[in-house]
Amino acid sequence: MSPHNKSIPPALLAALLTMMMLSGACFAGFKQGDNLPDLASFQLEGKLPEELKGRVILLDFWASWCGPCKSSFPAMEELTKEFTGQGLTIIAISVDEKRENMEQFLKSAKVSFTVVRDAQHKLVAAADIRSMPTSFLIDRCGKIRFIHAGFDRDKTTREYVKEIEQLLREPKP
Repeated sequence: MSPHNKSIPPALLAALLTMMMLSGACFAGFKQGDNLPDLASFQLEGKLPEELKGRVILLDFWASWCGPCKSSFPAMEELTKEFTGQGLTIIAISVDEKRENMEQFLKSAKVSFTVVRDAQHKLVAAADIRSMPTSFLIDRCGKIRFIHAGFDRDKTTREYVKEIEQLLREPKP
């Protein structure tokens, strides 16, 4: 490249853009009021619920090595039992590097809500997840309404119940 040519080689440009996106410098992540993107477009491992339109969604990012995540699973199972019939869907997104770690965790957790794995970390990068667990409550219209970073069994569960009840009371689209 001559000193007069100011263009950046495509490989270097791609590497710089990737680093910026992974660091969060380029993408701000999911925020309150944003529409939840189509989860199917992120090539997640596992089966997503077929119909999410008109449902309140608790989208939870977790990992098998995360202590607070372990205590969040029984709470999410209780929420599933209490609110699924009213319109709640819980989707737990594992960010585990190895599928075996997720599967081992799920053997002891025994949950009835949907669990998938973001093996390529595309959704984690888009959401700009910085702590485990991080969860998003999405209203019936697909808008992110509440965000939780971390999990405190009693406090977070109380907040989930209050927010889920509020979202379930809102009219369907």
